[in-house]
Amino acid sequence: MTTTSVPAVEFTITNDQLDTGLRGFPVGTCWTSAVDPDIGVTYVGYPISELAYMPPESVIYLVFNKRLPSEAEAKAFADDMAARSIVDPQVFEILRTLPKNGHPMDWFAVAITALGMTGGTGDYKQDALNLIARMPTALAAIFRIREGWGDLLPSDPSLGYVENFVHMLGVPGTDEDALAKLLRIYYVLHMDHGGGNLSTFTGKAVASGLADMYQSMVGAMNGLAGPRHGLANQDCFSMVKEVNSEDPVEVEQVMRDRLANGDLIFGFGHAVLRQEDPRAQVEFAVGDELYPDDHWFKVVKALRIGAVKALKENPKVSNPYPNVDLVSGSLLSAGGLSNPDYYTTLFGWSRIAGIGAQIVDEREGFRNGKGVAIYRPRFIGVNQPSRSVRD
Repeated sequence: MTTTSVPAVEFTITNDQLDTGLRGFPVGTCWTSAVDPDIGVTYVGYPISELAYMPPESVIYLVFNKRLPSEAEAKAFADDMAARSIVDPQVFEILRTLPKNGHPMDWFAVAITALGMTGGTGDYKQDALNLIARMPTALAAIFRIREGWGDLLPSDPSLGYVENFVHMLGVPGTDEDALAKLLRIYYVLHMDHGGGNLSTFTGKAVASGLADMYQSMVGAMNGLAGPRHGLANQDCFSMVKEVNSEDPVEVEQVMRDRLANGDLIFGFGHAVLRQEDPRAQVEFAVGDELYPDDHWFKVVKALRIGAVKALKENPKVSNPYPNVDLVSGSLLSAGGLSNPDYYTTLFGWSRIAGIGAQIVDEREGFRNGKGVAIYRPRFIGVNQPSRSVRD
């Protein structure tokens, strides 16, 4: 694979920059995506807003092959993903043994491990594509087993990647066509986010020790499961429910009160962006099309106005604008997925593609095929005076 030259970067690390989570420190390069303060997320140079409505299979092809497929290539890739999608029945047997009081993300991690034990090949790219292809079936099983929605529904890959997932979910009383359209866009929007976010970096770090794709992805998903990362979308929807007003003026006052009380504000700001997240803009448009009368979506629209006014007055807030987490929960709820405990599993399902592609790049592409060396940052020992057990 041909790579572009990387501009020279010089950094002097000072003591006050230690123990800050490596924020802002360059440690490598990323071939799949980037986050620009003004443009937002791009996949292989394409703005996310231009990719959001494309078939998810074509965007998966993009992050793995670093180019969009031709029409024939897109069909061949979709057919290949369908052929890979068969899940060993032992996976379902394992899921049925899990305690239902465990969080769905714990089940999600177990499902990845089970898929690896029953179908791992030891080849990073093949395992990444197999995991992407099989995860919808495993995730649908997690929903149905935990929620008691009845027997597992048979897979029908001819429906399409996301459409088959919605079919296997079989959410009672929902409009499956609308939910499929929502999840197709949701999947693309959440697929990748540069190389330095916690889940992606963790997955690549685990793989640098030559753990296989499944072991590495479990590490990534456990990173995603925390409230400072992927679980934030669940917490954001809880905040939306607490606000519970469709009036922007009332919402503005509620947010002022939250700020004054030191309460956490979810769904606003971004580590890199300094404007409204383009992914959120896409989701607002999707909500206006699919669920314009949904109460929680109306609350989110009020937050888009009232909360921004309140946040702009806080000098500590560098970006007062909505990010993708603000909107996603209300849309998933409107689509029939009313339990927010599952929202991070949907995030993880999507992010597996981007993380998988980045792991393949680091293991098989970087350093002329030798792969990135094992991650081993230096930590400085402090408060350790010379001593002896005989003292």
